Amino acid sequence: MLRQYELVERVKEYAPDADEALLNRAYVYTVQKHGTQKRASGDPYFSHPIEVAGLMTALKLDQETIITALLHDTVEDTLTTTEEIEKLFGPDIARLVDGVTKLSKIEAMTESERAAENLRKFFLAMSEDLRVLLVKLADRLHNMRTLHFIKSEEKRRRIAKETMDIYAPLAERVGMYEYMREMQLLAFEQLEPEAYATITGRLDQIRSTDGGQVDAIALAIKQALSEAGVRVEVSGREKHPYSIWKKMAERHVSFEQITDIMAFRVLADTVEDCYRALGVLHTTWQMIPGRFKDYISTPKSNGYRSLHTSLIYENSMRMEVQVRTHEMHRTNEFGLAAHWAYKQGDRPDGQVGWLRDLIEIVDASHDAEELLEHTRLAIYQDRIFAFTPKGTLFQLPKGATPVDFAFAVHTDLGAKAVGAKINGRHMPLRTQLNNGDVVEIIKSEGAGPELSWLGFVVTGKARAAIRRAVRQKERAEIAVFGRTLFEEICDRLPTKIGKKAVREAVKRLGFDDEDELMAAIAAAKITDVEVMEALVPGSARNIAEPGAWPRQERAVSIKGLTTGAGFRLAQCCHPVPGDRIVGLKKPGQGVEVHAIDCLELANGVDANWIDLSWGERSNGAIGRLRLVLYNRTGTLAEVTGIFAKNHANVTNLQMVQRDGPFGTYEVDLEVEDLAHLTRIVSALRASDAVAEAARI
Repeated sequence: MLRQYELVERVKEYAPDADEALLNRAYVYTVQKHGTQKRASGDPYFSHPIEVAGLMTALKLDQETIITALLHDTVEDTLTTTEEIEKLFGPDIARLVDGVTKLSKIEAMTESERAAENLRKFFLAMSEDLRVLLVKLADRLHNMRTLHFIKSEEKRRRIAKETMDIYAPLAERVGMYEYMREMQLLAFEQLEPEAYATITGRLDQIRSTDGGQVDAIALAIKQALSEAGVRVEVSGREKHPYSIWKKMAERHVSFEQITDIMAFRVLADTVEDCYRALGVLHTTWQMIPGRFKDYISTPKSNGYRSLHTSLIYENSMRMEVQVRTHEMHRTNEFGLAAHWAYKQGDRPDGQVGWLRDLIEIVDASHDAEELLEHTRLAIYQDRIFAFTPKGTLFQLPKGATPVDFAFAVHTDLGAKAVGAKINGRHMPLRTQLNNGDVVEIIKSEGAGPELSWLGFVVTGKARAAIRRAVRQKERAEIAVFGRTLFEEICDRLPTKIGKKAVREAVKRLGFDDEDELMAAIAAAKITDVEVMEALVPGSARNIAEPGAWPRQERAVSIKGLTTGAGFRLAQCCHPVPGDRIVGLKKPGQGVEVHAIDCLELANGVDANWIDLSWGERSNGAIGRLRLVLYNRTGTLAEVTGIFAKNHANVTNLQMVQRDGPFGTYEVDLEVEDLAHLTRIVSALRASDAVAEAARI
């Protein structure tokens, strides 16, 4: 543990003007406040914030950050308040400490809710000042170093998983690779102890038997570059155990099949020397195609710059080589922190692009599980690069689609996307992008995000925005449908209903406002009788008597509403516009639309039925057909030709039975209405390829 004078001396070495008295006061304050508290290791608790402060001095951060590190647990774990911190150390330090502090009111939260709320507060504080993130990462790194002292295996694994899912990727996103690698290694040891022991054991074995092979290869690289007149420093090492395990898992191979276990780093003086060194390496040893990446001309979003290549050394041994300047190396290992030598009163700019995306995700996420899911998607690595037609570069996760790209450019562009051109060719929105693709998004002002997009988008920002837009549309449509049902209920009452009666009904039923009442009606959370009684007390008193039920005066139109929002089309009878339809109210689920002759309706009672109509020029629906086809070449092609000629799109086709010379299929078709579906059935029955065709 750093002593008081040692900590102050470290800060004064790189910041001579630092307030020594303030640093001393913060050191003494944290020791006094944590008092006799102990860590799981048995050490005094105050040793932890002091070690975190020591990690911050290694990054040469300003005195505000050092003091924040010293005080970061006082509000959470002692009787100290944020107001007291502000009084003693100033508003800036109080703000930073509050940003790092976890929420205190967590007793009533589930594990995921607690983690999500901590992240929510953490990201919002980060958006104002990224020093909050640096302290939090150092806090987590020191906790991981002492994780083995915790007796509960379940708790160790939970902390390790949170570190692997959230904090290691966050460290990577700000370029702090030293922190990331150590966190991953310590978490890997807890999450996969057997794999960790096996891989580290094999690495130790290689190290003891290779006879200094790593050093010999590093020397050979340096000599080759020196002979070419390039002055460099070269170092070699075995790859990170977690990196090896991840590669084994992704490729489904054994340790023996991993050929590029050795990695070498070449540090040059200038960017020109980096490219000269790369040329020498590629002419001296054979380069492995597809394994070269130029992060100098196209840096990663966290500022990482380096040349990566893989070469074949003697005896067909593969090795990975990274080439960079000394300055790039300092930045790469400690990222944004490497640039921050603050002057008094300066604040870092935390509004980097990926962080703004995280803040959008915080705002858009509906619940704890969504926030955690979207956050993990947003901060994981493995990126590709894609360009707008004007040449603006965007970094996206592997597997990203034009929809992800559109949301990365701007949320409004993603919401209005209807198509995409990739490298000048029209392509589906679900197409996965490749490195270097030029993507042009085609938009329409009347368009909106589709629920089906959630099946292929991969970025947290896109998923959060789509879910938010779909929820807003659903709420709006549910409210519209609920109001239509409400008006129909009012028509059956013996008197005209005014606004005052509606306000009173909302109060009697315990809702906050009219919209909440309409949504409850649409979702069938309350019955027609309850609504009538709330509007006109006594009007539904004799409703249970036979024949006393007020009859529905008019059919309720579902025109313009989206399936799945205001109502659901039943899967048992697949009604289409033109069918006589009724709605079956399912408490808490809403209204399910059935054809009038559907057998499923027998399961409901008359009071749960609503007379419905499609309305004029409805948007169509899915019709299902059962086809029995002759089992001979070309029959399926002939049938799909009939669908195409009748302008019907096939959404699903499945063989359900094969019986000698016949095959039975179920087909789902997008049709305009009943007449459209009837024409298709008639055309099918007239075909020699079809033995039977019927609607189901």
